Amino acid sequence: MRGPLLAAAAGAMGGAGGPLARTIRAKLTAALQPTHLEVRDDSPRHGGPPGAETHFGVLVVSGRFAGLPLLQRHRLVHEALRAELAGPLHALQVIARTPQQWQSDPRAPPAPPCLGGSKRERRRGDREEQEEAPGQQ
Repeated sequence: MRGPLLAAAAGAMGGAGGPLARTIRAKLTAALQPTHLEVRDDSPRHGGPPGAETHFGVLVVSGRFAGLPLLQRHRLVHEALRAELAGPLHALQVIARTPQQWQSDPRAPPAPPCLGGSKRERRRGDREEQEEAPGQQ
């Protein structure tokens, strides 16, 4: 059963999203019974093609997190998404809070910035630096 915050968050996040976003939402809902859940597809910010669904952020508020350290909370999220993390899901930012924590501060921190392009782009830049270096010595 979806609570009012969960329903509101789904609408605020642009509806159901793509197939992987829907799977993430369904699995986290089944495993953690969140009172608030946001699933954010960050793939476009990381240079992926449209519809890539490789980079996500989730904000999960669940009573299951009560008394657990942050690492254990993240492990619960990762366990629920084990198959996705082994396959199409490349990166996952997790914010895991108890209902009390969310009630006292109902703001999600901003998504971290993308730190650059692909490995291929970095290698190309490294090669250019190496080609310039011999002439400068």
